[in-house]
Amino acid sequence: MEIITVRDLTKTFTYSVKQKGLKGSIHNLFVRKTLEKTAVDGVSFSVEKGEAVGLLGPNGAGKTTTLKMLSGILYPTSGSATVAGFVPWERRREYQRRFAIVMGQKTQLWPDLPALDTFELNRRIYQIDPDAFRRTLDELTELLDVRSLLQVQVRRLSLGERMKMELIAALLHRPEILYLDEPTIGLDILSQRSIRDFLHYYNQQTKTTILLTSHYTADIEAICPRSIIINHGSVVFDGPLAEVSEVFGHKKLVSIKAQRDLNAGELGEFGTVRQLQQNTALLEVERAGLELCLQQMFRVLPVVDLDVKDIPIEEGIAYFYQKAGVNAQ
Repeated sequence: MEIITVRDLTKTFTYSVKQKGLKGSIHNLFVRKTLEKTAVDGVSFSVEKGEAVGLLGPNGAGKTTTLKMLSGILYPTSGSATVAGFVPWERRREYQRRFAIVMGQKTQLWPDLPALDTFELNRRIYQIDPDAFRRTLDELTELLDVRSLLQVQVRRLSLGERMKMELIAALLHRPEILYLDEPTIGLDILSQRSIRDFLHYYNQQTKTTILLTSHYTADIEAICPRSIIINHGSVVFDGPLAEVSEVFGHKKLVSIKAQRDLNAGELGEFGTVRQLQQNTALLEVERAGLELCLQQMFRVLPVVDLDVKDIPIEEGIAYFYQKAGVNAQ
């Protein structure tokens, strides 16, 4: 059952360019040059109820703008979208009770007050039954291990602790849809892992629909079975993230260390030399002839250590970015 349906969604921003200096300011009062920037360009996709979907893309790709339209913060220039049967930018109260949005670079918590005060405010805004509120708060604080920090001023919490409190504030009214915009940005490795584990567990247990934007493939891999890659405002890939690596599935990376210095000439017959530094090298080798290639390496080169890996998934994503850039020109 589809809970989010997006069809040809487009958002174009209009802005003016000002000439420098006082003369430019005066000129701008009478003659203003107007430009347009298309942040989202005909995006279409659908999300099933309970699904966790990741939106990947470089800065300016249109990920955050898409979330803002789906949450009703922005009006689209054209196109349509329905979420849980509602048109988001109509901003109906019934819809606002059914979703929550957490933005990694913005906060809904009052910095000089304990997070518990914000939670109590949200309880009153969403008219949550006190007993249900307490049960939900106890569950979430236990899962995120922040119960002892409820009475601490928000500004005294670490970035990771604040993000956990942001998630609790968003989930107190048990929303059906959770929009997450860069929830792990700026966090240390342990905090990122804790947030990812929690979101994956919460999605599995409550079947809350999650739409998550991130630059980090680790976020998407840990939380979202399905990924949508957006570049230049358009969808360039939609499917399991594992399929992205299949773009380079016919190749492998071979890392080699030898007893002597190596040169590009002797390595070139085995594959493409990506890196070469004295006695270590990184080669890109065809998967089909990998076994024969390795045998030949051991015969010809004084190999000390050798490692074979898949090409990183980030390279597959970068390929889609570049492909979209070429098509857009």
